[in-house]
Amino acid sequence: MARAHALHILVETKDEAEKLKEQLAQGAKFAELARKHSLCPSGKKGGDLGEFNRGQMVPAFDKVVFGKPTLEVHGPVKTQFGWHLIKTLSRS
Repeated sequence: MARAHALHILVETKDEAEKLKEQLAQGAKFAELARKHSLCPSGKKGGDLGEFNRGQMVPAFDKVVFGKPTLEVHGPVKTQFGWHLIKTLSRS
């Protein structure tokens, strides 16, 4: 079964996610922004979701983690939880 290790930042609005993505593009640290802005409990761990199997996350999230290049920030991605910025660290 496909597994991945990913980080994410969850915020309420697309605009907020886009602003954070701009900060990342300018060199901000993903973990620091996650700790400061993410609404998900994983924010306390720098947005680290650990390893998980395909199908454990909601479909829109899975599509990015298992379909987009690793080590790049993707998003904003809309789910029922809000807007995500997603960085897949590894996939097997």
